[in-house]
Amino acid sequence: MTARPEATGGSRTEVDSLGPYEVPAGAYWGVHTARALDNFRVSGTPVGCHRELVAALGSVKLAAARANHELGLLDDRRFEAIAAAAAEVRAGLLDGQFVVDVIQGGAGTSTNMNANEVIANRALEILGLPRGAYDEIHPLDHVNRCQSTNDVYPTAVRLALVAAIARLAASIEELADAFAAKATQFRTVPKIGRTQLQDAVPMTVGQELGAFAVTLREELARLADSRSLLCEVNLGATAIGTSITAHPSYPRRVVAHLAEVTGLPVLGARDLVEATSDTGAFVQVSGVLKRIVVKASKICNDLRLLASGPQAGFSELRLPARQAGSSIMPGKVNPVIPEMVNQVAFWVIGTDTTVTLAAEAGQLQLNAFEPVICHGLLQGFAWTAAAFDGLRELCVDGIDVDAVALAAAVARNVGLVTALTPHLGYARSAQIAKAVLAGAGDVRALALATGELDDAILDALLSPEALANLLPAGRDERTTDPLRE
Repeated sequence: MTARPEATGGSRTEVDSLGPYEVPAGAYWGVHTARALDNFRVSGTPVGCHRELVAALGSVKLAAARANHELGLLDDRRFEAIAAAAAEVRAGLLDGQFVVDVIQGGAGTSTNMNANEVIANRALEILGLPRGAYDEIHPLDHVNRCQSTNDVYPTAVRLALVAAIARLAASIEELADAFAAKATQFRTVPKIGRTQLQDAVPMTVGQELGAFAVTLREELARLADSRSLLCEVNLGATAIGTSITAHPSYPRRVVAHLAEVTGLPVLGARDLVEATSDTGAFVQVSGVLKRIVVKASKICNDLRLLASGPQAGFSELRLPARQAGSSIMPGKVNPVIPEMVNQVAFWVIGTDTTVTLAAEAGQLQLNAFEPVICHGLLQGFAWTAAAFDGLRELCVDGIDVDAVALAAAVARNVGLVTALTPHLGYARSAQIAKAVLAGAGDVRALALATGELDDAILDALLSPEALANLLPAGRDERTTDPLRE
């Protein structure tokens, strides 16, 4: 079990509906958070480790304070102090006070209480009053006015995921750019493509790496779709979607203020009862993240395979050497960066199952398991973005090839015969392939010996550009057949 934070500098007594409880005198959090610390000693990871979530909670509380002030439910004095404290939460000045464990019962109640108490006590401090003086500013009566955990927490999770998506999208864009740059660098370097791990037909290193860039960029649209789903919030729903205890105008006004505070296209859900119980957007986001890491993991599998060797493997790519690879085998270097990305992918794929089960297990008007959904997704996005940055900086940017060795390998590979089938026919080409494998010569020499193709035609057919069907700049697609020149 994880121990609760040490009480230093004495304590203060706070009271909730269960009775009195001791709280460290210097803590901005209070009795509800203290009880949660004793109840949830699981992961050792406090909510404050998720910067996006804490910032989102500050945004929601600031928007709520503005709406309540506008409606006359908070006086100027209390509003200004609460708003200032919430702004500090948004800015990251109080992250260390968000101490409850990310894995908690209560559908996020402990996290919301933690936010309410931190903001209330910081607001009291701003007013020159002692922490715990809740007759002046109360965590629930003032900071949590017109709110429930059941609309605050899901809204904050959605905003946090929007921020996480932006961070990951930037990492994907940069990683795709790195692959694209390598594709340009090795545009005409020939190699043999493979299907089912067997030699197939020629291509170029540039085409192989360029395909990685394209497949990664495809995911930016999927992330954008997810972002739009997350921007529909149930703020103003309070407990179950009926807006009980909220001012009639509060739901509309608080969403408008939240959009202003965050700069996001936030919209209130049309049916707040449905929105309070629905976690479909989280399932969608988790699926998109899984799709991204599955693609990235496959790319890393390819990188490791293509770099295998250096003498008894494919040895087609040279990955940057990052560290010694063995405590017993001198000189061994492992593809540690792609291996790191693989492991992040495995974790995200497993977490997608957790998110799916947690979403399915919701009952009636609320899902009690959003904390594990929140932690799993935010952790997954953070790890994936960091892994992609590492892959780009420590691996892709330094990829190199032996162009001469690759060209020589292609020249003697039986896969070249496929380029001859339109001119020699399948049967004749198959005979040449069989002869090459038997050691009778290379493809070019045996094709020339048929008397049906001369040197000029073979030069055109077997050039790297022709074999890979590369279109020269400014060239029309219909003129790429050298025999139609």
